[in-house]
Amino acid sequence: MASFVCLHSCAVPRAAKQALSSLVLLHKLPSSLQPNHCITKAFASSSASVSIDANKELRSNELVALEYADLNLTDKISQELGHVRIRQHVNPLSSSFSVPAPIPDWSEVFRDPTLPLMVDIGCGSGRFLMWLAKQNPDSQNYLGLEIRAKLVKRAVFWVKELALSNIFKLCCRHFIFANASVSFKHLVSTYPGPLMLVSILCPDPHFKKRHHKRRVVQKPLVDSILTSLMPGGKVFIQSDVLEVAVNMRKQFDLEPGALQHVDTVDPSVLCDDEGWLLNNPMGIRTEREIHAEFEGAKIYRRLYQKRIHL
Repeated sequence: MASFVCLHSCAVPRAAKQALSSLVLLHKLPSSLQPNHCITKAFASSSASVSIDANKELRSNELVALEYADLNLTDKISQELGHVRIRQHVNPLSSSFSVPAPIPDWSEVFRDPTLPLMVDIGCGSGRFLMWLAKQNPDSQNYLGLEIRAKLVKRAVFWVKELALSNIFKLCCRHFIFANASVSFKHLVSTYPGPLMLVSILCPDPHFKKRHHKRRVVQKPLVDSILTSLMPGGKVFIQSDVLEVAVNMRKQFDLEPGALQHVDTVDPSVLCDDEGWLLNNPMGIRTEREIHAEFEGAKIYRRLYQKRIHL
């Protein structure tokens, strides 16, 4: 699992960010490396590396590059795409997002479409799923749904570059441009294998009260997830915005007959006094998670498991 440094204050002044950057460098660099050398992640299994001056304050995007260094992704597509913000607001209720995504031929998309499936709703540019797929290339399939077309285009470009057998074959189909509220059930119901994990990580908060109806976690989507998820399957939610995290939690807590929080199944899973997971169970942070922690935000996490009725 990647190691990292977290700050949980409300804001991080410049001096603190400089200290954090120095700590990250010290934490990730072998002692034999001197400033201006190439920084390689300690856990990287490949020769991928990120060149950063050890005397310079790290920015959050450089921390993202460090976290995902072993993917060795190129940035050359950025000129074609232009600037893409992590949070680029779109209105999922717009008619332009009301058409269900086309159902792929799963046998063309995945080498083995009977493997357990993980779906990441709001997958962004896809680094998170690519990293997971590289760790588990033969045991699970990964599908990312993203409503921002530019991010899907970036993910597809990166997929074509990666030497991952179960991702490389996916091409455009691994990451699908889709409104999950419209397309999730439509897509997943046709997948031949079992749905075992759904993640919704740092979704668009839509802060204004009149825009709360645009938030992705609404009862119809929750119902679709519960219907599609296999017994024993899991739902992982997280946000760096407490109000959003609480709202998502309430939606899933309303289904006690179908879901139970993982700490009731496995007492070794640690939660704080309010029931939020103390640690990220995935082994890697999302891009938004890295940016948020760099700014001093706390990440609120819940992990549910669908009940197995004997």
